[in-house]
Amino acid sequence: MRICSFLPSGTEILFALGLGESVCGVTFECDYPAEARSRPVVVYSNLAHGLPENEIDRQVKDSSGRGQSLYRLDAEKLRELRPDVIVTQDLCHVCAASPDDLVAVLSTLRPTPTVLALTPHTINDVWTDIQTVGEACGRPHEARALIAELNRQVAGLNRELTEAPRVLCLEWLDPPYAGGHWVPEMVKLAGGIDVLGHAGEPGYELDWNSIVSSDPDIILAMPCGYHRHEVQNELATIAFPPPWHSLRAVRQGNVFAMDASSHFSRPGPRIADGVVEMTRLFTRFKPRSRKSVNTLRQPRRSA
Repeated sequence: MRICSFLPSGTEILFALGLGESVCGVTFECDYPAEARSRPVVVYSNLAHGLPENEIDRQVKDSSGRGQSLYRLDAEKLRELRPDVIVTQDLCHVCAASPDDLVAVLSTLRPTPTVLALTPHTINDVWTDIQTVGEACGRPHEARALIAELNRQVAGLNRELTEAPRVLCLEWLDPPYAGGHWVPEMVKLAGGIDVLGHAGEPGYELDWNSIVSSDPDIILAMPCGYHRHEVQNELATIAFPPPWHSLRAVRQGNVFAMDASSHFSRPGPRIADGVVEMTRLFTRFKPRSRKSVNTLRQPRRSA
């Protein structure tokens, strides 16, 4: 079987199910496991590399308003690879290529591949998508075993908290967006209270009055598509407005750079690692008095 993955989480799922040898095409963002980087790239971004977050947001809104895709497919490479299965998604047309991007190319592919469009909104949906991929690609038993292991990983966490921290998850920093879909569930599983995110619903743009009113104990910076070192750079370089600096979490040094791409923004097996990382962070949290602390701390990487 020859499989092309149009999204990084799909690539991670395929490799986790032991289908790495069958993966013949990936996206420009597929970087895990490391072996995925050696596969031919069939999906590229139409956005220039290295843009600041506010400019990315502007261009995304502009492209959406014009009905233009943020991605381009290498149709010639796809025809050359002749995939039997294409794994894509229909959840967020900003985050990864969608079935709409495939329509014009699909009719030119021979044989016509099976298209798996994943649309997870919750953690259970992510596990269901793992099973869907397993069933479609001949790994149903491996999929069930992987889901069972992920459930055991989350169920076995130590959540002995003196106080449930109030948590603000930001899936974009400039402008700020609340984390959505499975992220609020992750916060709850880790023992926290998500102050602005809504489980199973998309993230959304926030106004600063809402952020200030939410008064989070902890802020988790997890801009979609960024690894931890990139998030650290964003926190250090973005010119945040005065309301940001007035937040208790900022003053007390409880802003944490998270590895969004590895553990939060990609709906794949490693979101279980994200719950583990959150749990360790929350169990170390100690309620503190209102005093100014200007440094940004970072959690240790999860094992």
